[in-house]
Amino acid sequence: MIRPVPSRRHAIAEDLRHQISSGHFKPGERLPSETQLATRYTVSTSTLRSALALLQGEGLVEKIHGHGNFVRRPLCRITYVGGAAAPTPWVTFSVPLQMTARTTNIEAPSHLTTLLNVPPRSPLTEVLFTTHGGKTPHGLAHIYVPHDLAPATPPVPDQIAVSLADRRTPSAEVRERVSARLPTQEEATVLRISSSLAVLSLIRVATDATGRVVEAALLVLPGDRADALFTTRVAEERSPKA
Repeated sequence: MIRPVPSRRHAIAEDLRHQISSGHFKPGERLPSETQLATRYTVSTSTLRSALALLQGEGLVEKIHGHGNFVRRPLCRITYVGGAAAPTPWVTFSVPLQMTARTTNIEAPSHLTTLLNVPPRSPLTEVLFTTHGGKTPHGLAHIYVPHDLAPATPPVPDQIAVSLADRRTPSAEVRERVSARLPTQEEATVLRISSSLAVLSLIRVATDATGRVVEAALLVLPGDRADALFTTRVAEERSPKA
């Protein structure tokens, strides 16, 4: 039986894959430039980039724009903990990660007016969370709160979620929607993932007893290292005593 000859991009990807698994290229190490690799394999730059895209899709290589291609360090798992019992939308980590946050006052753009059920240009407080291990980003979260419910003074990054929970009206209902999709170009660049790698997109909206939206959160987690966990506790029905 005649086996098909692998294409050049697959052959290049396999050779680089072997060099990574054998330790020739170590985690965190920068690969030779795309021009150097194209010359080494006697192929065009487009063919070489196509081979690298295969490795990026597998999570073996990450491209940092302006710096080159690097062997990705071992991935850690991220677990999103959902459900109404969770006071704030965030994630838990299997290994310690760093978190940064930036708070901005904005006027609600059109795509948020429907989500938060507010008039156009309503004042909102936006908190952008990013998590990363070393130089590797692991997730993005945009949290939006009506401006009158946000803290007057922005807290430090690791206390922002707690502060928002303390200041806002208690939630009576939490709706969460989880879907898988391809990242936007901006998300792929920030998360340093291939544009062909699916991400988990989570939208969480909390409302109070009057139906007012008190918080909306948009989370994006790389699909190669993220899980979503939802726990439902069912009350046991007991028979009345005789």
